[in-house]
Amino acid sequence: MKNLNYTYLLILAVLLMISCSDDFVDVTSPNENSEDYFNSEEDYQNALIGAYDLLQSTYLNVMIGEIASNNTLAGGENANDVPGVQQIDDMIHTPNNAQLRDIWGWMFSGVNRANYILEFKDKTDFSGKANVLAQAKFLRAYYYFELVKWFGDVPLVVDQRILFGTEFDVDRTPKAQVYAQIEIDLLAAIDDLPAVQTETGRITKGAAQALLGKVYLFQDKFLEASGVLETLITTGPYDLVTDYSTMFENDNENNIESVFEVQYIDTEGAGFSCLQCSEGNVAVGFNGIRNYSGPDFESGFSFNVPTQEAYNAFETDDLRRDVAILDIEAWSTSTGATYGTGYEHTGYFNRKYIPRDDDSNLGDANLTNPNNYRAIRFADVLLMAAEAYNRGNISDAQALIYLNRVRERAFGNMTNNVTVTGPALTTAIYNERRLELVGEGHHFFDLVRTGRAAAEIDGFVSGKHELFPIPSIEIALTGNRWVQNPGY
Repeated sequence: MKNLNYTYLLILAVLLMISCSDDFVDVTSPNENSEDYFNSEEDYQNALIGAYDLLQSTYLNVMIGEIASNNTLAGGENANDVPGVQQIDDMIHTPNNAQLRDIWGWMFSGVNRANYILEFKDKTDFSGKANVLAQAKFLRAYYYFELVKWFGDVPLVVDQRILFGTEFDVDRTPKAQVYAQIEIDLLAAIDDLPAVQTETGRITKGAAQALLGKVYLFQDKFLEASGVLETLITTGPYDLVTDYSTMFENDNENNIESVFEVQYIDTEGAGFSCLQCSEGNVAVGFNGIRNYSGPDFESGFSFNVPTQEAYNAFETDDLRRDVAILDIEAWSTSTGATYGTGYEHTGYFNRKYIPRDDDSNLGDANLTNPNNYRAIRFADVLLMAAEAYNRGNISDAQALIYLNRVRERAFGNMTNNVTVTGPALTTAIYNERRLELVGEGHHFFDLVRTGRAAAEIDGFVSGKHELFPIPSIEIALTGNRWVQNPGY
């Protein structure tokens, strides 16, 4: 069940105007001090749901993060279908890319909503308030982590909103300082979050521990990462789902492997003029099979199509391959299904996140799919811990235990376990992360943070493509005071 009900709330300003109608109040003047709000627990809870709401827009981060890697191609109807996505696939994106501006604006909207709560954290007391504030701190950390991953140095504002007009005076903050604040927020959240929330979909202590471990890993803080991830592994309520084939089905959401899951529901309200207005997982429709007719699945727009190389990266007896990647020709032969071919058709689709039959019954079926996004899975936690133990020269033996725990599920036996150590083990962990997490939006950032992107991604330019460009409109709004990321 998805008990955390995402609703559009009249709450706060969007940083650097999102260009369509959305249901939150534009706080146009710093003189609006919310004196009439945050007077009850209900006010704080409603504001918190508003802060959660921007998680749903991360469908774009996931889809483009996959397309930017060597796992998938942009696809779509033709070479001009969503030009910004095509450009990122070809590594020719510019500061005028519409999708990058969406990511920037939507993530800062999330930051602003979390800051709105924390700005008034002392106004009203109630039982359970520490839990509410801890969730807000996690959300701020999550949105800032996304911003740092994509753009590097970004404006850092804590416990206050950026209101229209005040953004002109905010400078970019070195990413090391942003990471430091993310760590502060997550450590505080860990202290005040329960291991299990009463409402499904709420952030837990384990989610904060896992994200902190990932943040440490992105900074090569291997000792710190291994410590927090080890605590999560040994004391948390998580485990691997026994049957991997059920992992991404809608009747198995929020399962024992889900450390942090973005909740989506099937509801009306979305349109192409306002994609972030959808309560559904928009990426699922975009990833879907073009003009499909057959069992189990529904049609979509054939974006984000896996490459032959990604499919071939799996060993033939790896049980994950056919769960992660749908071979449409083989499927058509076995079921009689028919389909169309779009641009850059490879014959493969991201099976983890394509529309299931009868998923969406309201509104535009391509925009309202209820498939949750498994943002952090326990398998990811195990592989992050393995990497930290190995790359930090802490314990290859422990790294092997966690790596092979994932592989034993993948093959259904122990005969494919890895025994190598040192650099060979590092390579094995990298490869396992790609296979286990293919289609989930992590691979590009894994390649970048480990220095392998230039060798793996066609068109990738070292010293430039590690970061994406700051949207040009944002620089213009500062009077061109900000310096663009290198190479753009």
